[in-house]
Amino acid sequence: MNRREFISLLGGAAAAWPLAARAQQPAMPVVGYLESRSPDTQADRLRAFRQGLKDTGYVEGENVRIEYRWAENQVDRLPMLAAELVRQRVNVIATTGGVPVALAAKAATKTIPIVFGVSEEPVPFGLVASHNRPGGNATGVNFLVTELGSKQLGLLHELIPAAARVGLLVNPKFPGGTERAMRDVTAAASVMGLQIDVVQASDSREIESVFGTLVHNKADALLVGPDAFFVSRRLQLAILAARHALPAVYNVREYPEAGGLMSYGTNVRDAYRQIGVYVGRILKGAKPADLPVMQSSKFELVINLPTARALGIHVPPTLLARADEVIE
Repeated sequence: MNRREFISLLGGAAAAWPLAARAQQPAMPVVGYLESRSPDTQADRLRAFRQGLKDTGYVEGENVRIEYRWAENQVDRLPMLAAELVRQRVNVIATTGGVPVALAAKAATKTIPIVFGVSEEPVPFGLVASHNRPGGNATGVNFLVTELGSKQLGLLHELIPAAARVGLLVNPKFPGGTERAMRDVTAAASVMGLQIDVVQASDSREIESVFGTLVHNKADALLVGPDAFFVSRRLQLAILAARHALPAVYNVREYPEAGGLMSYGTNVRDAYRQIGVYVGRILKGAKPADLPVMQSSKFELVINLPTARALGIHVPPTLLARADEVIE
């Protein structure tokens, strides 16, 4: 082989090397993200989820890809969307927006790992065998939302001690959470000497109608029960509460950020970050069966002072001092 042939061969090998190296590199992992609501209502929570991934070394677009599926509050679309992610052969499915989302993913695959975020106890729904040893292909975070109704009612009573009749808004399409919220709030109301009027809504038109019912019944205040749909309609709820001069307490901070009066509940953004952390750990090789279900441990009280002033409510200094955030 002469010198010219050797140089030509060497140049061809050098050109082929990057292609061979790329062929040997593992494919970028893909995370399926299944959500019951629409993306325009979830920006902050998505940022928290991505932060959780980043905490474990994964950055979207750099070393992980995320396939999003949004049900747009149409629960009947969830099985189809879950099946799409399974056909995409994603490495992990993250489900947010409630038990129906997790169940849709669980029904679609018995092998792809699932990390859920739910506001109810996951064991009775068959999502896991137990908190400490989930078994199967699913684990996740329990937001502890439905258990806080009595605490929210107590804060409402502290804010408006003259209130005697309180409406409780629940979603009949969220039966488990509705029953638990009603049981919890009714028991607390009995101790406080309050009357509870349960009203139901599962779409925007029914939410409008509910406020007419509350005004007709002379309700003094409103407690909005835990439900992903209500969170997606938080601006409508805040506007209607202001229009009818009805003080309301909610379960997540997105409500007072949208103009609602006050919220007390789980720091949901931190819970979404935890979901991202679990997804990252599974991408690194951990098995869902060995990852215990996490329970939210961070809770927050948020008060919107301009809304309080508009309603003519004086917020006690003791309540302001306990608030994690006061919106001025």
